[in-house]
Amino acid sequence: MSILDLGVPETGATHGAAIRLPTANRALHRIAEVRRLQGVTRRTIARRLNLDSATIKHMELPTTDMLLSTLYAWQEVLEVPVAELLEESADPLSAPVLKRAQMLRLMKTAQAILERSNQPSIRRMAQMLCEQLVEIMPELEGVSPWHAVGRRRTQDELGQAAQRRISTDFLPDLAE
Repeated sequence: MSILDLGVPETGATHGAAIRLPTANRALHRIAEVRRLQGVTRRTIARRLNLDSATIKHMELPTTDMLLSTLYAWQEVLEVPVAELLEESADPLSAPVLKRAQMLRLMKTAQAILERSNQPSIRRMAQMLCEQLVEIMPELEGVSPWHAVGRRRTQDELGQAAQRRISTDFLPDLAE
């Protein structure tokens, strides 16, 4: 059973009252699959939807029942038609959506090369590639590069938190 936050006049329930509706034991959506095919991380989705990663992980479960407005938010973030999120077949994304996802990843890569390259010839080629991609698919205009906030640490490296000094004033006297 799932609980939806709805008001249904016929039942006497008011807005905000919980109503139990039967849930399906079958897959309701393919959000996780579409997200992976689009090359978007859960962390990115969480940031864009202003939710925590645990909530995103739960929402991605195929049997999670969610509001239509939530599906539309996912559709906007993943930039695919809602129908692609609800499709229950074992087939991959439809050919046009798959091509669009591939073009989007290609544009993000070209933008990243353009942004990070220090060599003028490489920047010029990346700029030409970006322009050609926009020529083929105008909606790619304004696509941002892949995020590069930091780099992954190896097992041997310490994070910033491990390198900070911690005051021992709050610890009880261990000598006693």
